[in-house]
Amino acid sequence: MTLKTIFLAGGAALAFTFAAAAQMQFSHTVEGTPLDLSFAPEEGRDTEAVKAFLQTGVNQYNEQPDALKEGEELYLTACSGCHGHVAEGKLGPGLNDSYWTYPKNETDKGLFETIYGGAQGMMGPQYGHLNLDEMLKVMAWTRHLFTGDPSEAVWLTREQRQSFKPYGSEGG
Repeated sequence: MTLKTIFLAGGAALAFTFAAAAQMQFSHTVEGTPLDLSFAPEEGRDTEAVKAFLQTGVNQYNEQPDALKEGEELYLTACSGCHGHVAEGKLGPGLNDSYWTYPKNETDKGLFETIYGGAQGMMGPQYGHLNLDEMLKVMAWTRHLFTGDPSEAVWLTREQRQSFKPYGSEGG
């Protein structure tokens, strides 16, 4: 092994360590234990939205029309059976108002932690059903279904809050 090979291998390991250190820590909603994101499928890990989310906890897909279309399709397949077609709640809690069973879910990071790692009752981990990019799109669609006062939608940027129309209202 040459000195150059050792240097390159060491540099790659160091770069990986810095990337991992820069990633946010995600915790199980009920247990508080760290979530192991390596359980997620390989597909969907390398999108710009996922990379940014893992660093910031902010979902770039919120109120992005292209992502909402796919998010709606995924939500109807993976979530509506328990949470209702417009997130009004059925077997699982409603997701379209200002009440959150787990208050941390009002943030994108918190909602991701609940979807990825599961919660109590029938809400199991979804990393076996959705990849990371799909989870972000489902989250964006769920946020789009919000029926409350836009000023309470902390997941939206200030600009998005100003133009947001609650779901079911004219334009929403």
